[in-house]
Amino acid sequence: MKEIEQKLQGKIKRLTNKTFKLDERIKDGWFSSVYFLKTRSIVEKNFPQNIVTMQFFQKENAVLCGTDEVIALIHTFADHPESLEIKSLKDGDKIKPFESVLTITGPYQHFGYLEGIIDGIFSRRTSVATNVYNVVKAARTSGKQKPVIFMGDRDDHYTQQAGDGYAAFIGGSTAQATHAMNEWWGREGMGTMPHALIQMFRGDIVAATNAYHEMFPEDDLMALVDYNNDVITDSLKVAREYGRKLEAVRLDTSRTLVDKYFLRNHHLMGTFDPRGVNPELIFALRKALDEEGFTYVKIVASGGFTEERIEYFESQSVPVDMYGIGSSLLKINIGFTGDNVLLNGSHSAKEGRKLRPNDRLEEVIYKE
Repeated sequence: MKEIEQKLQGKIKRLTNKTFKLDERIKDGWFSSVYFLKTRSIVEKNFPQNIVTMQFFQKENAVLCGTDEVIALIHTFADHPESLEIKSLKDGDKIKPFESVLTITGPYQHFGYLEGIIDGIFSRRTSVATNVYNVVKAARTSGKQKPVIFMGDRDDHYTQQAGDGYAAFIGGSTAQATHAMNEWWGREGMGTMPHALIQMFRGDIVAATNAYHEMFPEDDLMALVDYNNDVITDSLKVAREYGRKLEAVRLDTSRTLVDKYFLRNHHLMGTFDPRGVNPELIFALRKALDEEGFTYVKIVASGGFTEERIEYFESQSVPVDMYGIGSSLLKINIGFTGDNVLLNGSHSAKEGRKLRPNDRLEEVIYKE
């Protein structure tokens, strides 16, 4: 029997202290569906000795995430957690439709009211991890992995950042926008300049970059070049100023704008959508940089990217070196279900559900 709790103990302690520091409202059932609370009361009165097995699953091919968090939840808020038998897969495991990812065996009244919270944790974390995994996979071509920056800070409530950042890490993103997103896996956030910094210098990209480099000389220098909607002109300005010190330029052009490069070159338009960060703009930027000897300057693309859009860019060999992605990675599209499938060791489940043994499940040993 493998004791995966030994490996998870440090993380569980951190999760208990931080994630579930909310207050004792979880213990009081504040976040549980009321029918679970009523059922707990009825079971306590009528069937206190009954032992149930609850099984959790979902219906997609996915990357599992949330197991550490769920185990922390159970060990923190279940009654007599030492009496429960928990078997679980691990964060990062690839899972199939209807595969059991977690089972809990014990008196229902000790843990049953946590069912909906467990479903919610698994659903959110697995959705984010799977979304990121698919995007990272799309950004891998010819055996080379292009980095994906997780930029979901503005697309959801700030309290979700730590868990979402961890799920993104499980999915394969190793660069993330905030310190909170990196908290659970031990890094710091990465980032360079926003449009607000360039605004302070009235659109002077070189002056803004100078100020940034002076303040943060140890950072990889990455210039945001779409503020004036003229990415090639501004990229060349910064490249000429900094030469080899310039690591990358980032394009974040709004999908409602057409870059001035195309407005100066009307003959190029008409066969493609010229709005936003599009393949033709990036090809033109790469060509302009290379012609002046800046072949080492990387191109980072952000703004409305999805798995499908990255797949298209990669199929066209668009010379993007790194993608920045936010909102599309936070779509919750994987739902989990918890079912009681055994009662006192005998098969007992609602019609259409049954115990699905999984020899990949590992027993979790409770330690205070």
